[in-house]
Amino acid sequence: NKRTHAPPSRVFQLCAEAGSQAMESSQASAYLGVDVGTGSARAGIFDGKGKLLGVGTSPLQIWKEGNCVEQSSTDIWHAVCAAVRSACTNANVTGSNICGLGFAATCSLVAVDADDSPVTVSLSGDARRNVIVWMDHRAVSQADRINACHSPVLQYVGGTLSPEMQPPKLLWVKENLQESWAIAFRWMDLSDWLAYRATGDDTRSLCTTVCKWMYLGHAHMQKMTSQHFSATKACGWDDTFWQEIGLADLVEGNYAKIGGSVAFPGHPLGNGLTAIASKELGLIEGTPVGTPLIDAHAGGIGVLEGIPSSRFLQHSELEASLSSQYTSFKDTNVEDELFMEEESKSNETLSNRMVLVCGTSTCHMAVSQNKVFIPGVWGPYWSAMIPEFWLTEAGQSATGALLDHIVDNHAAAPILANRAASQKISIYDLLNNILETLAANFAVPFLGALTKDLHVLPDFHGNRSPFADPKAKGMICGLTLDNSESDLALLYLATVQSIAYGTRCIVEHCNQHGLQIDSLLACGGLSKSKVYIQEHANITGCPVILPRESESVLLGAAILGAVAAKRFSSIHHAMKSMNAPGLVVKPSQDEHMKKYHDAKYRIYQSLYEQQISFRKIMDSVLV
Repeated sequence: NKRTHAPPSRVFQLCAEAGSQAMESSQASAYLGVDVGTGSARAGIFDGKGKLLGVGTSPLQIWKEGNCVEQSSTDIWHAVCAAVRSACTNANVTGSNICGLGFAATCSLVAVDADDSPVTVSLSGDARRNVIVWMDHRAVSQADRINACHSPVLQYVGGTLSPEMQPPKLLWVKENLQESWAIAFRWMDLSDWLAYRATGDDTRSLCTTVCKWMYLGHAHMQKMTSQHFSATKACGWDDTFWQEIGLADLVEGNYAKIGGSVAFPGHPLGNGLTAIASKELGLIEGTPVGTPLIDAHAGGIGVLEGIPSSRFLQHSELEASLSSQYTSFKDTNVEDELFMEEESKSNETLSNRMVLVCGTSTCHMAVSQNKVFIPGVWGPYWSAMIPEFWLTEAGQSATGALLDHIVDNHAAAPILANRAASQKISIYDLLNNILETLAANFAVPFLGALTKDLHVLPDFHGNRSPFADPKAKGMICGLTLDNSESDLALLYLATVQSIAYGTRCIVEHCNQHGLQIDSLLACGGLSKSKVYIQEHANITGCPVILPRESESVLLGAAILGAVAAKRFSSIHHAMKSMNAPGLVVKPSQDEHMKKYHDAKYRIYQSLYEQQISFRKIMDSVLV
């Protein structure tokens, strides 16, 4: 295990969350979660009840050239170390207080050689750029060819493999960067690489391998249980699949380059933190480290059991007007025990929930005790999030990224950005304020009615679910020559609504194929927007439950550390202790509003249908 990277020396941003509190005692136990997203590495420290104590963050470098999006694992590790040290400072804890550590990250692809040095995945040849970022779409043609093989394993990804998954990216590297392909010794999902970098243990997570590498986790069903889990030799790889897609060389050595050993999320890796990693992170050698999760899946772990009790759901405060549909548990006098699930709540109830992890993209995840095959939706994945449950995973490839794109490219954006900065609020908060003013000025019956003449199809980065169409494009109907701030506010609202219509489409599609989703749990950056969440509730007709702690992905990662440290007997046990509800956003019961959104939803559906028709017309003349 050769690692000689020096401790990081960089300027990093300190992020002390409002409401974070100092440790009551220097001897108190705490758990550390690390989340590497698209633009930053973040660390959060939690107590045994899942309360956030402190957060740290550090930015990441990223290279974007056309469909190619790349990062550096060296830069990522330095950012992780900076974020961890910042979090410890903000939480007023030392390394000796940290009893367990877990990692979560985007499903990006990392390449290293036999000495663990970076192997470039870039056409530029830049040795630093050894990470193909999750959103990279360079391998669309490779994905098409793999799908044309019609392998039986594709039934576990809704019938169609996405260019965002690892097999097409691996095939692209083999075909375009032969030298890199020859010297790469390990190909790893980013969260697995982080755990390996910290512990020296090359065991891969069932989460990453099953969700992004076509590993059949259910091959372990008779051998592994969450109560008696351990790392085990990989037995879920399908030799025929890898051979027929042109990657037979990865089968050699029992798949050593992509995963010869797998474990449930939360399984303790190696002997914990290595001496080198512990020094770099400012922690204690031997601190338990749990087998990691993809970031969205960590968000699921961080919120899925955060459901208010039935007694609270009957509380009169939830029967109020539209203005109080956005109801805070923190603002009530209801006793803390009302936050907890009744012990009799069954696993079937767990299966009625869908988690929305809303960030750059949005992942829609649901678990069930039985496998459910849904066309165009990833899964069913066995034990990919909660051990021994089947995971169904849908998603939208661009949500936060789409809103940024729409806003940043509007003529009014610079003026609004300056005004927002002067008011010390975000440009999105300012846009929400403008919308409220417009609603009052135009005397519309409800805010959403402002967009009756403006319709958006949000597939600017393809459609992940339920159509599994990476070639889909965004569409806007209703543009004028107006480039005012009001025009931007309306376009922003119409885009938010289009994303919510996409979620409605996903929920309806899943329910038509065997799920019974009736409530949503949301986390991530977009979940902090009142307009975004209220529109999702109104459009889907489902209540949206937000977590007590806003940093759900970090909490999910910290839960991995708590399980690795044997604080809890299982992931699910830890979730029940460390998840807690915060806000409940109820859908409007206004029948006029329901009819309005039903009408706009039909237009949303027709936009995609028209696009497919247009594509066929143009393809027919270019044959």
